[in-house]
Amino acid sequence: MKHLFGLLLIFGIIFSCKKKTEEEDLTPTTTTTTGAVADDGYPDTVWTATGTGPRLIFKFKFDSTQLRLDNFGNPAPTLPSGHGAYSPIFNQMAAHYIELAQGDLTALGSGQVLYHAPETALGGTTAIQFSKSVVVRENVVFYSTPLSQVTPGTYKWLRLSLSYQNYNIPYKANALPGNHIGNGTVASFLGYKTYVTKYKIKDQDYIPSASVGGPNVNHPQGYWGFETYIPGYGYWKADGQAPAGSTTVVNPNFSNSPIPAGSCVVTAQFTDMSSANQLLTITGTETQDIIITVSLSTNKSFEWTEAGTPDGYYQPENGEVPVDMGIRGMIPKVQY
Repeated sequence: MKHLFGLLLIFGIIFSCKKKTEEEDLTPTTTTTTGAVADDGYPDTVWTATGTGPRLIFKFKFDSTQLRLDNFGNPAPTLPSGHGAYSPIFNQMAAHYIELAQGDLTALGSGQVLYHAPETALGGTTAIQFSKSVVVRENVVFYSTPLSQVTPGTYKWLRLSLSYQNYNIPYKANALPGNHIGNGTVASFLGYKTYVTKYKIKDQDYIPSASVGGPNVNHPQGYWGFETYIPGYGYWKADGQAPAGSTTVVNPNFSNSPIPAGSCVVTAQFTDMSSANQLLTITGTETQDIIITVSLSTNKSFEWTEAGTPDGYYQPENGEVPVDMGIRGMIPKVQY
């Protein structure tokens, strides 16, 4: 028991609700909102569609075998010296911004902006309002709009700002019984800034701690919460903040169209279903839906600094801390 309480103390030092039922056939409406809106503090888990006719539909796929890329879209299979990484088991994801870019030189915001999630200034400056996000599982529609609302033309690039992710990871702690390996859940916030007063990590609600500013401030990119169940003790929760600028945001078109530092606007070329590059073509005369499966590379996307001799296990009680939780690439696959 003494070891257990020691573990909990170290956790605390280091780390310093669904409103609707998920259904795969529901699709969202296009919404751009700013300001504070009364709500219960929890995000939705589906979109509600408006409008009629064929739709442009977006869904997530989480792929731990997809190529692992760096910020500029180059393969990055090797970890930095002294780092460890997992390919987490993903539970949920949320997007904050969706844009279709016509060509390499199309500046951010100059393409077809389909969606910009609600924001608020309650934290002092404009930030993503987490409670107005839509957090979905794999293969659940996270956005859709009637194709009649999309400007006809051809589009080469998808720009997608990822704002929130939730996933499971193993961890190691001497205080745990047996092989000392436990399982925990991480909720991490990838957007440029997020106003979040409370959130559910896995089974438990969590309010941002005083060590990261509390619940009534904007949290910068890289804020995260952790939850685990310890046999004989119960639930343990903690939160922390990754270093500024450490989150990977893949943009293979950076030299032509850079993305502001601190954002999480991931960029990738549209492909066909076999991942061969292919322009997204909108004619304005479609009679069927166009489905875009946004395949996200989760290949070693949870990265931490190893303390002492690297052993491939995340060990917070040894002073190991997360440094990068960014998605490691994106392939938007178009199905006509």
